[in-house]
Amino acid sequence: MKARRFWMVIPALLIGGAVGLASAKLPQAPMDDAAKAKAAAAKAKSAEGAKKAAAELAKAQDRAAENYKKGKGMMATTAAPSRKK
Repeated sequence: MKARRFWMVIPALLIGGAVGLASAKLPQAPMDDAAKAKAAAAKAKSAEGAKKAAAELAKAQDRAAENYKKGKGMMATTAAPSRKK
């Protein structure tokens, strides 16, 4: 029973693969000037957003490093007991 089901699935997979390959090779329609301008504006906007996100990430990393240094410095001074003889 399982072998019969397997051989029924094979043609469906082959047809699906052929359709996928055929659609993947279709050329993209040429863009007109308005579409090119819109694409350039979207690209510039996303680049600006990425630059802003990178700057915010750098600030957050700096704050985290400062917090770590403050905490580590406080622990180092309180963790080592003073020895007096």
